[in-house]
Amino acid sequence: MFDILSLIPGKKRQTSSGWTSFNAICCVHSGHRSDTRYRGGIKFDGQTNWVMHCFNCGYKCSFTLGKSIFPKTRQFLIWCGVDSEQVQRWSLESLQHRDLLDTLLQRKKLEIIKFKSKKLPEGEELDSSDPRHKFYVDYLTKRKINYSIYPFLVNPNAKSRNQFGLLIPYTYKNKIVGHTTRFIDNKIPKFINDQQPGFVFNIDMQKSDWQVCIVTEGIFDALSIDGVALTHNDISSEQAMVLSQLNKKIIMVPDRDLPGLKITDRALELGYHVSLPNWEADVKDVNDAVVKYGKLPTLLSILENATMSKIKIELRKKQIAKGL
Repeated sequence: MFDILSLIPGKKRQTSSGWTSFNAICCVHSGHRSDTRYRGGIKFDGQTNWVMHCFNCGYKCSFTLGKSIFPKTRQFLIWCGVDSEQVQRWSLESLQHRDLLDTLLQRKKLEIIKFKSKKLPEGEELDSSDPRHKFYVDYLTKRKINYSIYPFLVNPNAKSRNQFGLLIPYTYKNKIVGHTTRFIDNKIPKFINDQQPGFVFNIDMQKSDWQVCIVTEGIFDALSIDGVALTHNDISSEQAMVLSQLNKKIIMVPDRDLPGLKITDRALELGYHVSLPNWEADVKDVNDAVVKYGKLPTLLSILENATMSKIKIELRKKQIAKGL
């Protein structure tokens, strides 16, 4: 579909109440003076739907995925410089999403996501003051992971390979539903997972007042950016249902490899934004970016490059693929 914020010309400001303000372009078309006080506002309702309100001339319009583009919204997009034929194509594309959205909503009403309780393997909580845990703490520090905000478990006294394992519990609604073990001994396999179908890692850590949820492939990507992880390069229908319950704008940030780039089509199909920042060639995923640039710059680059424009996404995918 389209990213409305990228279409509106000029600078934007984020307000504390959730509006994105800008100099409204509707005023001059409604017989008013040009707006220079950021009186136009866009507010998202969930992941893709939005409303626009000009607090100067009173112009209002909105967009709902699954419905045709309304006349006032069509006019607003044309004022933004979009060709009328492109607006019509977007309108038809929106209608094509209706069956998918109806199916997801029906399943959401009929199904309650449930995961079985699981027991964790033997381990002790990671403690940075314990000399036996320095090995694990150093590893997390190197990867710029804040080990104090997640209940990692370790087993330094194990006689097997488990002494090199960093155990990461999976929780859903504060209940243990699985785990993964990341072995840091440079042997294969690196991970051993106990994951139930549909589970989304770090879902419990998403705050109710956050407007955005950043979706990554890997667990350490999610931990380094306060996002969530699919733990693979696809989005299952069950995972989409779990994410929909957050009622937030979803931004998918795939890994910089060919399997990862394919996930963008599925993300757009579900109405998610996709972000492919212009990171350097040696940055292969979100965690690499955090290690290289820092958490805040990485977050900003993800938010600034989030789009639903298929043309922009395909262009970035081609640029990234050339460097692989």
